[in-house]
Amino acid sequence: MLHLTLSILAVWRITHLLAKEDGPFDWVYRLRVKMGNGFWGHLLDCFYCLSIWVSLPFGIWLGHDVPEQFLYWIALSGAACLLEQGTTNSKNKPPDIPDYTEE
Repeated sequence: MLHLTLSILAVWRITHLLAKEDGPFDWVYRLRVKMGNGFWGHLLDCFYCLSIWVSLPFGIWLGHDVPEQFLYWIALSGAACLLEQGTTNSKNKPPDIPDYTEE
């Protein structure tokens, strides 16, 4: 349980640093600028997308077999997203995605 809790906090912290902060000496900001508008740049701009990839090595480390690693992977990303939603000011939350399904 300790490793799971620490992994959740680590995934959230690393993802938050890469997606939302400038980092020490603006190195994260410069990295995001260098990545531009391509795939990597967009990945670094989206907390939810980035949390999937940040959580992958933690899930592999925690799980004992492939199905368990997969469950840890998505659970860690989900937990980081919940932490992000719980710690984000409502003024800074992304807008709701409109529902375009046909009725």
